[in-house]
Amino acid sequence: MLKDAQGLEVTTDSKETIAAIDCFIEQALSYGKDAEACILRGIAADPSCALIHAYAAAHYLCQENATAWKQATPHLQTAQRYLAKITKRERLYIQAIAAWASGAIDWAIALHETLAEDFPTDLISVQQGQYHYFYLGDKERLLKIAEKVLAANQENHYLYGMLAFGLEQCHRLTQAEAMARIATTLNRHDPWAHHAIAHVMETQGRVDEGIAWMETHADTWQNCNSMLYTHNWWHVALYYLEQGDEQKVLTLYDTHVWGRAEKESPKDQVGAIALLLRLELRGVNVGGRWHELSAYLFPRLHEHALPFQDLHYIYALARAGRSEWLLEMQLSMHKHATTVNPYLRQNWFLLAIPAARGLVAHAKGDWLEAIAQLKPVLPLLHKIGGSHAQRALFEQVYLNALLRSEKHSRVHCTIA
Repeated sequence: MLKDAQGLEVTTDSKETIAAIDCFIEQALSYGKDAEACILRGIAADPSCALIHAYAAAHYLCQENATAWKQATPHLQTAQRYLAKITKRERLYIQAIAAWASGAIDWAIALHETLAEDFPTDLISVQQGQYHYFYLGDKERLLKIAEKVLAANQENHYLYGMLAFGLEQCHRLTQAEAMARIATTLNRHDPWAHHAIAHVMETQGRVDEGIAWMETHADTWQNCNSMLYTHNWWHVALYYLEQGDEQKVLTLYDTHVWGRAEKESPKDQVGAIALLLRLELRGVNVGGRWHELSAYLFPRLHEHALPFQDLHYIYALARAGRSEWLLEMQLSMHKHATTVNPYLRQNWFLLAIPAARGLVAHAKGDWLEAIAQLKPVLPLLHKIGGSHAQRALFEQVYLNALLRSEKHSRVHCTIA
């Protein structure tokens, strides 16, 4: 038995596997693009190491697409075969990933909380706990799980970045910026800390400062996975949109957001959809970009990884005029809502499905229906996840529908 770079025991005698685990931890915490390569090296060195198979399963589950979920399954099955022969920490972690894979998010969260209490240097587990809280809209516990392990990680810049994001989501902006600056002082190459400050400056209306901050650090994002690379540039685009420089935003979409995206990646697709919609809400003609993007959405029709993502997909399908796919996805959402884990079911029935109807109505120009469907759910949409900046889009759609409806009424009255 050996220890990883976090000082935690791993059931393996392979130094090569430990090196690969350390590589994976660094890649995962830095949102690096080589996480999978690290995992595969470790598995090759010791195929019987349960923990690295669990890391593989977690990595694929994070991709949020059906192909990756299938890749996760054999690794999770292999990890579970060794449960009786491994440490308590490894066992808890594998059980947490198994709960995630089965949709039992409440149980996964409970296990990550136990790991944070008993093994506070296990930042991979903390990161995944924050992931689940983020997509449940539970900002307080997203922050608390990171605060819980601060004493054990005071020299770790990644933990300060996690704290910064949690603080920002809880509207504690001054503290969030301070934590993120600690992270970047310890390591300038911390893209999650850059991202936290982007949120802070955006919320405070520090547009010019936000552009300068992000573009000054953009050179460090080259080794990021496509999700955080495109998402950090997405934040840059939002700053330019606030300045009214729509042409710059289109250029960023074409070069750094959709232009550098992994086109099959759900996270990248969501960011691109959100940017196109924001541009259209400002009256910008986005040309054929809806149709081009929507061509990649067919695999999403029956996945339903996250309701937050489904709302983006369904809007894009409606705007692109893909009526058959749109109907298929709407029916599939209803079916999924009847089978999903009870812990998540009401988020689908009470929030996601009515919000989807409202978004489709807006995409088709039915302003009154959009208003009727979106108004009741807007105050509760935090429960389906996304950051403040991401969820603001739904409110913008609702307000746009109000304005368009009022304008239509005035025109109608004038004609009458």
